[in-house]
Amino acid sequence: MAAQRRNLMQSHQSWTDDLPLCQLCGVGTAPNCVYGPDGKGTQSHPNEDTHLRFRSEDGCSLYGVFNGYDGSRVASFASQCLTAELLLEQLSADHTDTDIRRILTQAFEAVEKSYLHTIDDALAEKANLSGYMLPHSEKVQERLKELEQEVSGGAMAIVALILNNKLYIANVGTNRALLCKTTSDGQNQFFQLGRPHSTDNDDELQRLAGLGLDSARVRQACQIAGQSSTRRLGDYRVKINYNDIDLLSAAKTRPIIAEPEILGSQSLDSVTGFLLLMSEGLIDALECAHGPEHVNKELVAMVAAELAQQSTLEAAAQSVVDRVKRLHHDVYTSGRQRATFCSRHEDMTLLIRTLNYPLADGAQTPTQGGRIYPVSVPYSNSQSTSKTSVTLSLVMPSQSTLTNGTAAASTLEEGTPTPGQSPTATLQSTNTQTQSSSSSSGDGSLFRQRGSQAAQPDETGRVPPYVDFTQFYRLWGGEHGDGQIARGGLGPE
Repeated sequence: MAAQRRNLMQSHQSWTDDLPLCQLCGVGTAPNCVYGPDGKGTQSHPNEDTHLRFRSEDGCSLYGVFNGYDGSRVASFASQCLTAELLLEQLSADHTDTDIRRILTQAFEAVEKSYLHTIDDALAEKANLSGYMLPHSEKVQERLKELEQEVSGGAMAIVALILNNKLYIANVGTNRALLCKTTSDGQNQFFQLGRPHSTDNDDELQRLAGLGLDSARVRQACQIAGQSSTRRLGDYRVKINYNDIDLLSAAKTRPIIAEPEILGSQSLDSVTGFLLLMSEGLIDALECAHGPEHVNKELVAMVAAELAQQSTLEAAAQSVVDRVKRLHHDVYTSGRQRATFCSRHEDMTLLIRTLNYPLADGAQTPTQGGRIYPVSVPYSNSQSTSKTSVTLSLVMPSQSTLTNGTAAASTLEEGTPTPGQSPTATLQSTNTQTQSSSSSSGDGSLFRQRGSQAAQPDETGRVPPYVDFTQFYRLWGGEHGDGQIARGGLGPE
């Protein structure tokens, strides 16, 4: 029995492998890393994060990010068991919001109960061997070590359910969910859905105080049995043996629970934007690098920028994770003040679920959320004698976007374009005689001809301006209170 149980827990195959994946979702990951004095990183343990992203035939979509610790057993078990508890016809379009919240809560309860049941035999054997007369023999010590590895570990979970175009969030622990909505003027508004269940959460401290614990002492300790979370899946130490932990010994009943906090429903009708689910490791890495003040804003800006540049959701999610990983590493090697916080990071997972949000079509897609300003460009085609002008529309990135690797817009002054904020260009040509238009010049001939005479440099060695930016600067200055109007198409002086 014990051998079969261990084989089941260690199996890399899952019944969920055959479930249909949601095509509106992308996931990026990065393993944990510890930096050496030379800045080179090494992985300290196998990746303990896992995720799910399934869409059932009846239109129900289930997403989740699970942050494991002391092994990936609980995270893997929870992702498989929770899917079975929710996607095997337990949910239907006829269910009310109350029904769905109840089903979600019951699903987490079933996952917790089922997992603890799988380690019952190992815990019993461990208790039996621990009762042997001391000192333990080498064989007993080795067996106890094996059993401890088998039963230890836990996980935090953030789960999103979409049914009837309504969003429900179930949270246990310190992972995070963000909902970003794009407004009619192209700005990204984001909302954090719930607060982490941690030792600095006032509601959680109040709950623990009601069980007889010293909340001030818990807050000061920051961690409980190695983790900051006050809710978690698995981890028998704080569920079964919590009386043996000094910080929890005064509790009247089990203080660390697996009961999820349910938020919803949130209607997604007419919503354009994206949903982000992320593991604690991703959040902590960015907080260590830049501080906690603008983490959500930075992540939303990074995602919006990558969605405007990448051609697949998978590539967008992975690019954001890689960017956070790079930022974290660069701060460590810089030796700056925050470098001491960046000597290591844990596993990172980011799940992006788009909501009617357009994905980039290569470099021809304007930066999401940008403002468009026209610029006049003279155009002469050798195959036509008609006089033609081309309007080159410069799309200036908004405060909420991020391009060309520039840091998030939270560090920028209002309305100030930076060198990193490269405009994205779209082309429209208008013939003054034939009323024809096109979105771009596909044959590449747009800028081949500059007229019959080549431009000659003036006494300073400069060539007269070819593109007239007068209208661009007039509009930009008017909207941003600049008040300057370009002279001769050269822009502000």
